[in-house]
Amino acid sequence: MAHPDPIRSAVPPLPFPAPAAERRPKLLFLVTEDWYFCSHRLPVARAAREDGFAVVVATRVREHGEQICEEGFALRPIPWRRRGDGLLGAARAIAAITRLYHAERPDILHHVALKPVLFGSLARHLAFARSDHAPASVASIMGLGSGFTATTAAARLRRPPLSLALRLAAGNARDRVVVQNPEDRAALVGLGIDPARIALIRGSGVDIDHFAPLPEPAGGIVTVALVSRMLRDKGVLEAAAAIRRLRVRGLNIELLLAGPTDPDNANSLTVEGLRLLAAEPGIEWLGAVADVRTVWRRAAIAVLPSTYGEGVPKALLEAAACGRPLIAADVPGAREAIRPGMTGLLVPPHDIEALAEAIAALAADPQRRARMGQAGRQLVERHFADGIVARETLALYRAGLQATAARK
Repeated sequence: MAHPDPIRSAVPPLPFPAPAAERRPKLLFLVTEDWYFCSHRLPVARAAREDGFAVVVATRVREHGEQICEEGFALRPIPWRRRGDGLLGAARAIAAITRLYHAERPDILHHVALKPVLFGSLARHLAFARSDHAPASVASIMGLGSGFTATTAAARLRRPPLSLALRLAAGNARDRVVVQNPEDRAALVGLGIDPARIALIRGSGVDIDHFAPLPEPAGGIVTVALVSRMLRDKGVLEAAAAIRRLRVRGLNIELLLAGPTDPDNANSLTVEGLRLLAAEPGIEWLGAVADVRTVWRRAAIAVLPSTYGEGVPKALLEAAACGRPLIAADVPGAREAIRPGMTGLLVPPHDIEALAEAIAALAADPQRRARMGQAGRQLVERHFADGIVARETLALYRAGLQATAARK
């Protein structure tokens, strides 16, 4: 039997020096607006933080900077707007982003939406052109829209720079381009993007605990709600026109418009125009709504007759999570949220009569609304919950880190 060393027994063991803390991998989000980061990327950023990433958010700071900092994320203001920067403004923004990337040295870049993908991809190329340590990137295309896929002259002019940016964003095996619907994936393949670099992650995620099923609103009036920014191409005017037709027929149906104007967007309705619209019988404009569940407590049906394709409209998914049937124009993105006849109804874009008929059909059948609401809730739970989106996105981050480590 071994005897204890008397010297060692007499002296209490000294603690080993603590190893140097390992550097956390750095994830940098480039997003145009702070509100958009909070509404569409916050669950993924939180999941990344819990997974050990140091998170940096580069964005235009307006009203949500404090919220971003309270999450423990580093905030880096970017001097740009979603639209209307001009060539000089664009050059300044790209230069600022290039300096930021060079200073931050992130391990993963996540560019969210078309403008950050374009500017961020160019900035990454400029910042790391002479370096072997360029970060891996994830480029999230939140919807190409008909403005890009159309055959108009403006659409044709937009394609070359975006195609270049996407090639830069998916330039090697570590990089991925994320789309939210199959139509956008096919469009990118048509641009020459390697299908192996494209990941399909449906939507930005919905908090299914926060957006829980709500009871059917009481009363004899059926209320329909459109939740979005107040843009012409979101179908605001088409929804109002459909309600007018139904009320002329004597149907007791009302429309709630919930959302702000967007002065940076050329398609935005004006405050004056919306006030005139809300002065009509059966139409109410709520403006910006802090908690959209208050809308779905009043409204029995969600509509979004958007005339262009989106990734997957989050407003529709939140309504479905609350147990509301959906009506939308048959465009990319909406097709992901609506299973025709099961979770809602699709109508041709710009077809006001078809929209009115769809609203009338659901307004007259509360049992059908209930069945669709239940099916929509189940669809969101299975495919669109924020935990699912976060898990799939984190897998891309980790794959990028592993590919980078394999190169060293």
